[in-house]
Amino acid sequence: MKKVKYRNSTSRLWLLSVAFFISCTFLSWSQEEAEQDADAEVQEEQVEEAAASGLGDPANGKSLFNSLCAACHKPYSESIGPALNGITEKRDMQWLYQWIENSADLIASGDEEAVAVFEEYNNTPMPGFPQLSEDEVNDILAYVEQPKPEPTTAAAGEGATQGGDGSQGGISVNVILAILVFVLVMLLVVLFLVNKTLKNFAEASGVVVPEKPKRKPLWKAFVENQFLVLVTSIVVLLAVGYFAYGWFMQVGVDQSYQPIQPIHYSHKIHAGDNQIDCKYCHSSARTSKQAGIPSLNVCMNCHKTISEVAPETATIEHSKEFYDGEIAKLYDAVGWDPSTQSYSGETQPVKWVRIHNLPDFAYFNHSQHVTVGGVQCQTCHGPIQEMEVVYQDAPLTMGWCVNCHRDTKVKMEGNEYYEKIHEELSKKYGVEELSVAQMGGLECAKCHY
Repeated sequence: MKKVKYRNSTSRLWLLSVAFFISCTFLSWSQEEAEQDADAEVQEEQVEEAAASGLGDPANGKSLFNSLCAACHKPYSESIGPALNGITEKRDMQWLYQWIENSADLIASGDEEAVAVFEEYNNTPMPGFPQLSEDEVNDILAYVEQPKPEPTTAAAGEGATQGGDGSQGGISVNVILAILVFVLVMLLVVLFLVNKTLKNFAEASGVVVPEKPKRKPLWKAFVENQFLVLVTSIVVLLAVGYFAYGWFMQVGVDQSYQPIQPIHYSHKIHAGDNQIDCKYCHSSARTSKQAGIPSLNVCMNCHKTISEVAPETATIEHSKEFYDGEIAKLYDAVGWDPSTQSYSGETQPVKWVRIHNLPDFAYFNHSQHVTVGGVQCQTCHGPIQEMEVVYQDAPLTMGWCVNCHRDTKVKMEGNEYYEKIHEELSKKYGVEELSVAQMGGLECAKCHY
């Protein structure tokens, strides 16, 4: 009988599977890019609509509104002042320019509309903003005149009515994927049937399909090779020692530590979107060793009038109702009643969880770095303005601090204290700029005492 080599289709099936997954991945990427392009087109349409209406740039207007107007106004609901959406239909543009620039002068002039607004809102004039140009006022009005965003659930429902996958017109991506899956399944079935037919044909023709010779078990071959056993043992011991050393060196290093706080405070919203300076809340970082935990009174400086977040602040992870509930926790802690705008006197402590914690034998002074050195908060704390929940960004190890001292140049402009020593050390090292290390930043007693 003639012997022939028999090849199974396992490798072919594997290649087809890989091709299938690559196709699915490529199509999913294409769908994401299409959705991003669609979102960009919507944003461009909104900007074009705002420009066509004679107003300005809503993106710049949002930034100005959040920094100057949000304490007293909301676009779609009343706060201390009236809701601003639709204000350009109620008031003349020239009147708005005068009111925003100096409402007190407009009221004093006897303007009927200005006096009516003044009396309606508890005889309290609006602060003037003479620094705003007409273009900047137009930007703010363009932002507040945007249509009120639909709720998330409604947006999801609308997307569902457009074909289930967000596509509008044409063949949906899901249909294309289904066709590809069907074609690949049919190919697999055909290969299976061909493989079975060839086996039957070989048996009917008397062709003997040789069996693979039995090999010695791998473990047995390994044990019989003494040199290989010796080399492997040495490699395993070295690897165990290396990883054991690395594990022990991580003891006490809490990088990426991210505890859950009793009140969800979003640095992304405060330091990022609203651009609140870190040292407004952590004011003691300028003059003290500790950055300090801000008292709740600092929070209430703003949240006396801000009892809810803007709708666009909501994310996939946290809804608007979630943020409003966290503000309610703050009110409970300080005993603030937003309906009567008064304190009840019943307070509760907030047990914040500390994130950054150095060993007791290490000395670190915030004021020395922030005020004297001019070091930015993000240097040690990472992109704090992007963190929804704060985590420890840097390892805060001795090596990390030493490397920073070696790389950071000392700023001598206007620093008469270091003028003489800087001149002497510059001659010694032959450089104009001295690092912290060259100024004594590597001395043990600087950080350990």
